Parts: sequence; C-alpha cells; structure tokens
Amino acid sequence: MLCSLEVQDDCVRTIAIANQKGGVAKTVTTVNLGAALAQMGKRVLLIDLDPQGNLSLSVGVGATAEEPPAYGLLTGGGKVGALIEGTAWEGLSVVSSGIALAAVEVRFAGVKDGHLRLRERLKGLKGYDFALIDTPPSLGFLTLNALAAAAEALVPVQCSFLAMQGLRQLLETLEAVRGHGNAGLRLCGLVLTMYDRRTRHSREVLGRVQEHFGDLVFESYIPRAVACDYSTVAGEPLVFSDPDSPAARAYRNLAREVLKRA
Repeated sequence: MLCSLEVQDDCVRTIAIANQKGGVAKTVTTVNLGAALAQMGKRVLLIDLDPQGNLSLSVGVGATAEEPPAYGLLTGGGKVGALIEGTAWEGLSVVSSGIALAAVEVRFAGVKDGHLRLRERLKGLKGYDFALIDTPPSLGFLTLNALAAAAEALVPVQCSFLAMQGLRQLLETLEAVRGHGNAGLRLCGLVLTMYDRRTRHSREVLGRVQEHFGDLVFESYIPRAVACDYSTVAGEPLVFSDPDSPAARAYRNLAREVLKRA
C-alpha cells in the first residue's frame, strides 16, 4: 500500500541508486538528489554503502579506516539511530562509510539470507521521508543488500553507448531480487547523466534510451559539469554550493519528478 509522505511521518521512501558500471554519477546523483529533496523540506537519510566513502566525503563527513557506521549498520553493531550523523544542512543526515566496509562481504559469505541484512536493520526506521542508498560499482553483496532493502531502484545512466550495455544485466538483477526477498521492488526510473547537448553521441544515447524505456526515463537529464567534481572536493552538494548552475537546476527538477512518482 502506498502512503502519503505528507500525512504519515513514519513512512520512509527507500530508494537504492544503483548501476554496476562505475563512473556514471551514482554518488553525485545520490548526494544532490538528497540535497534537493532536503531543500524542499523533506527529511533525507543518505546511506553510503560504497567502501570508497565518496558520498560521505561529498557531505563533509570524512571516511574512516576503522569500522565505519555503514559497517555497523550491516553487522548489527549498535542501534541504527546511533549510526546516523548530521550534516551542515538541515534535513540531511548520513550513515557514512569507509574502506573497512569491504570486509563485510567476506564476513557474511555463505550466510543464509545475508543479502537481507540491511532490510532487517532498516525496519522501523522513522523520522525521515527518504532514505537514499548509494551503492558500489558492482552487483555484489552490498548492492544486493541495498536492492533488497529498497522499495525502488533509481538507475543513473551515463550518456554513452558503452554505459548502456550493462542495463540488461542490472534489470535482470532487479528481477532476481524480486524473487528472493523483495517482491515489491520497482524501478523508479532511469536518469541520464553527463549529457552534452553539443555532441551527437549524447543526443543519440538519450534518444535510444527514451525510445526503449519510455516513461521510465526521467525527463530531467543531468548535464556534464566540472562543478560536480569541485563540489565533491569541497564536501558540499552542488545544489548548495552552486545552486544556479545547470546541473543543480537539473537535480532539483529530478527531485520534483521523484516526488511525483511516489
């Protein structure tokens, strides 16, 4: 049953941002979609499930070499609320990551229903409108946990033909997750990233994805922007650091579309 975020405070809309290909702007999309939703008055929890910890750095929370909060989230180390950190921006919180998170896959190798650990830990999560889960560039243990815990998957797709090649495998993985613990998982949509309207290549990729996936493709597409790299280094989401930039406006438009798809 769908619930209205405006009416029920304890209904958390959980979205996994996933694509097994690296360099497609998963982390930038997670951070800036979350920041845009926070700007709109939503309470957003960002969960960093990538051992590289780039999402954590992008919101000014340094990655740690010790067991990071995301490790405790998956292993049961402490109450979930104690693993959540605030950020400098109202409405935006984070469960940060670090390189030690990579060990969690070895720890739970062969454990029955290991891919459901995050799902169990997030049961009863309250106080947020959205939980956005950033995933590593693979379809391994961490990404499967994110997909099993989420109600929806949002897929960033870089505007290149090579980036399109892995979509079939990802969609097959979504179907497999539906059959093994998360029957209600749905595809929220595909968002085209690193779009350069000056190049024929970008325009052709955009057209092909729209033709093949139809309404599943968000109308908002994210332009290529070096400002995204600078904002990551600064530890500040682009929608806050450069709110009038084309990419920041695109992420705010994406946030509005995500709200409409509730």
